Amino acid sequence: MPKLSIIYNVINEENVFKSGDVISGKLILEISKETKIDYLLIKAKGKARVVWSEQYGKTTVVYYDKEKFFKLEHYLIQDQKVGGGSVVRGGFHEYPFAFQIPMGNMPSSFKADFGKINYTLKAKLGRPMKVPTKAKTEFTFLSNDDIDTPLLMEPQFGERKEKMKVFTSGNIAMNIHTERMAYLQGEGLKVMVEIENNSSRKIVPKFSLYQKQSHFAKGKRRVVTKQILKEVGDPISASEHQSITRVLSIPTTVSPTIVNCKVLHVEYRMKVYLDISFAKDPEIKFPIVILPPDCNCGKMLQKWTPS
Repeated sequence: MPKLSIIYNVINEENVFKSGDVISGKLILEISKETKIDYLLIKAKGKARVVWSEQYGKTTVVYYDKEKFFKLEHYLIQDQKVGGGSVVRGGFHEYPFAFQIPMGNMPSSFKADFGKINYTLKAKLGRPMKVPTKAKTEFTFLSNDDIDTPLLMEPQFGERKEKMKVFTSGNIAMNIHTERMAYLQGEGLKVMVEIENNSSRKIVPKFSLYQKQSHFAKGKRRVVTKQILKEVGDPISASEHQSITRVLSIPTTVSPTIVNCKVLHVEYRMKVYLDISFAKDPEIKFPIVILPPDCNCGKMLQKWTPS
């Protein structure tokens, strides 16, 4: 049985590829004896897919959709239908290949709960009257397209007032300010909070950054939320006012924001809320955009200083 394997060349320390990059390498074929080959083909593909099921009584409905970004292929040994096959001697054979990733607004690689965005190299060996032999490997693609930078640089504000009921009395007010909407992977997200506790209870401020995955198929949307990080502030006593500044470190391993895919979105929200015993917790949410350091607006963010 022939063996196929794909090895591609790493072009940077992060081992990621972007639009316009060339991904090259070699396809290795190992066969034990002289073999007639109809074709040997390698492809580079980028696509997204989502799939999930929902139960309606006794009926199960499967929701599925996909989006293709590009498909490139190259015959290393030509198909008989085009120009005849080849006889290949036994042993190891190396076939170099190279593809240029197309320019375009394509999303970054991502694995979601009910789908994925992936970029692959696939090889296929065809022999007369035999089941084709296949090989596959994935590579990581990172979107480097420009985004609407002016909007991402705008500061965000929010306020919330809550009148206490049932087991407590008084009211609570909080005002929140962030310097901007967009942040780089690994950067500190600075949150400034003013809290006025005019209630009869102690409150605890909490900070949460969470990811929202949205899967789209057949007019339906499946949402999954995952907490990325959470921090707890010091308690604020009754009838006390506090100004809090918190810097949350965005993990370098978290995926960038993805909104340029029709079947799968990856978005982030910053939530600040006040934990109050036996009462509804007031909260404020902000959209947060996470960018890879090498994207076009990432370079602008690195030069940005607050006014």
